[in-house]
Amino acid sequence: MDSDPVPSSSPGFGTPAHPLRKNKSNHLPGRMSILPILLPPSTLRPIAFRTFTRKHNLTISSSALQTLAIFVGKNCGSGWREEGLAERVLDEVAKSWRKAGGGVIVEEGKGASLKIILQTIEGNMSGGRVVIGKASRKDPVAMSVPSRNRDSIGPRLQLSPSAATTLEDGEQGDSDLPLHPRSWIKVIDAFDMPRLIYNADKKYFEAAKSKASLFPELSKKTVLFRDRYNVIYQRLLRNESFQVSLGSSSLPSLSRSSSSFAPNQCYKLTPISNLLGRTGTSHLLLGMICDSPTGDLSLADLTGSIALELSHARTIPEDAAWFVPGMIVLVDGIYEEEETVKGSTLGGNSGIGGAIGGRFVGVSVCGPPCERREMSLGTITRLSAEEVTSSGGFGWIDFLGVGSERAQGSRMRQIQARCLRDIHRGPDSSRRTKIAIMSEVNLEHVETFDALRRIFGFYSELSLGERPIVFILIGNFVQKAIINGGGQAGSIQYKEYFDSLAILLAEFPSLLQRSTFIFVPGDNDPWSSAFSAGAAAPIPRHAVPELFTSRVKRVFATANAGSARSQSPEPIGEAIWTSNPSRITLFGPTHDIAILRDDISGRLRRSAVDIGQDADMSATMDQGMDNQKGFVSSVHSAGALAPQIGAESHSVPSAVHMSRKLVKTILDQGTMSPFPLSVRPVLWDYASSLQLYPLPSTLILADPEAAPFCMTYEGCHVMNPGKLIPQAALSSARWVEHDVFKNRGRVKEMRY
Repeated sequence: MDSDPVPSSSPGFGTPAHPLRKNKSNHLPGRMSILPILLPPSTLRPIAFRTFTRKHNLTISSSALQTLAIFVGKNCGSGWREEGLAERVLDEVAKSWRKAGGGVIVEEGKGASLKIILQTIEGNMSGGRVVIGKASRKDPVAMSVPSRNRDSIGPRLQLSPSAATTLEDGEQGDSDLPLHPRSWIKVIDAFDMPRLIYNADKKYFEAAKSKASLFPELSKKTVLFRDRYNVIYQRLLRNESFQVSLGSSSLPSLSRSSSSFAPNQCYKLTPISNLLGRTGTSHLLLGMICDSPTGDLSLADLTGSIALELSHARTIPEDAAWFVPGMIVLVDGIYEEEETVKGSTLGGNSGIGGAIGGRFVGVSVCGPPCERREMSLGTITRLSAEEVTSSGGFGWIDFLGVGSERAQGSRMRQIQARCLRDIHRGPDSSRRTKIAIMSEVNLEHVETFDALRRIFGFYSELSLGERPIVFILIGNFVQKAIINGGGQAGSIQYKEYFDSLAILLAEFPSLLQRSTFIFVPGDNDPWSSAFSAGAAAPIPRHAVPELFTSRVKRVFATANAGSARSQSPEPIGEAIWTSNPSRITLFGPTHDIAILRDDISGRLRRSAVDIGQDADMSATMDQGMDNQKGFVSSVHSAGALAPQIGAESHSVPSAVHMSRKLVKTILDQGTMSPFPLSVRPVLWDYASSLQLYPLPSTLILADPEAAPFCMTYEGCHVMNPGKLIPQAALSSARWVEHDVFKNRGRVKEMRY
């Protein structure tokens, strides 16, 4: 037998050296006894921050940190720091958390179970170290999950970012996925979208806890505008021009010493309540334009309001956007203190939360700069394969209920590439990428049916690869709100219009079998038109009731029943009736298409504030406006449309200039309805469905009062199909054809 591995403690006293019998428990490789210690969470916090936050872009909660401190103290003992045992264990926990599809915040119940992960890692530890061979053979989370719970966790593991990188084409994980792009189209009703509210304290979006109602509490009205202000405020502070930089030499030098824009410094916003006692000084304010009971304008933020004087102001860029009450704007100007409040909405009260005495003389006014979708989500552009960055953003938030960008984006792009490749190799050899959009489809006119017959006939004669995968028909489906004036007879007549549309669609079974038809209502469609009589109805509004659409759905069922497609991966055609506004997603968060039907350009022109320009301004105001040019140019430098607006306003056609002006106004405000509730009513509990933050990849802005256009601003492609039948030519049809994967649209016109 071998000699005793434990020597005698006292050889001078003749202690016999009896050999110890070997057994399996004494000779496991690296087997050592660990003496547990009590490790405070504050002591472990630096290592946890370095491992979870800097290395894996995760945020650990206080409760999770306490759980990890107990785990490390128990399993690593006194060698947690000197031997680096804690850092290795925490790194393995972070990898398992990401692999299990957990969220950006590490805590119990946030996408993965921290308790199960620690139990699995503890079973694979020896001597305070994780045995790599045991932990890497199988998924540690799947090994510890009971068989009855694996079905619910499996889909999340399959679509997690880490698992997505291991599933290549031809592997078992992709064998059951649909292989046609139309299978990944999802139409999201405005009433089904997640109700998210921005928490200004946590700097994060949270789901609304209360149940949505058409008759909510009065406090929800305040939350509506406060949430809109907080979103724009945090978006503005993320702009480079409002961030402190060590190397600030690249910032424009502003010479006005009394302004908030000192040379080589970032721009600063002043709360309205801080204007008290600072008469004659220049400030930059961010607030909402409001109408006072006296008819004057005022500017309000979360701290107070002040009378606004814009008779000597100018817009920057010049004539680039509309400014109406209800919009949040940046105003640079001078504060003048007076004894009485002129134009106050609060009856002369002064102090925080009330009206500030005096007035604010605006020198220049501009909208808050827009933010690109990639910046809002914290991802790199598509040229870099949408890799996740560490720049923050809201990439982990599921804004539409189809998965967040960071959790599903990479995986969905892999599926998209495979679907397009397989469809191209399939028997049909068709790579269909287009959407046909038609607006103001008035079914009460015979000319409309002639135009639709020409368009559908044009596409049915094309090869399968050139046909659109989606047809979007947008109301108003009647020119006048007949539901209000005609009573029951109006409803019968309205149904007859859709019955006539069903007869027309039955003439093109090939389109019904291989395309998705989406119908979006207008203000004159039921049921809101029954009491609005064609006036502005509250939005979002429900889809056209099924009472009127049954005949159209029956035509689709008949066409699909007669089709002979047994081996084709393409799903059958269908008709979807959705709300106004609504969203269409293709391959999850990869393609986000927002649809809005509204006469928004006419409402902007009617409600626009008259911002004057006086030739006899003082030298101080002239200098302030010159300085503001540099401010706006730096703030809006990232936009592709902003330099064109104003710079080319005198050289471009009027219709193009008005289209640019409309697009910039809407996207800068980050909402589909930047109006007071008296001008455009909004259902308070569903106001989050109107947000344009982050920017969608595509916005369909159906406004028949504006000229048709297709243009891109800050990466968002905006399209307006205009009227299906132009007023100038009745024997013609006009619509927009949009290529989804190129994100480009084109206005098409057909004469007959």
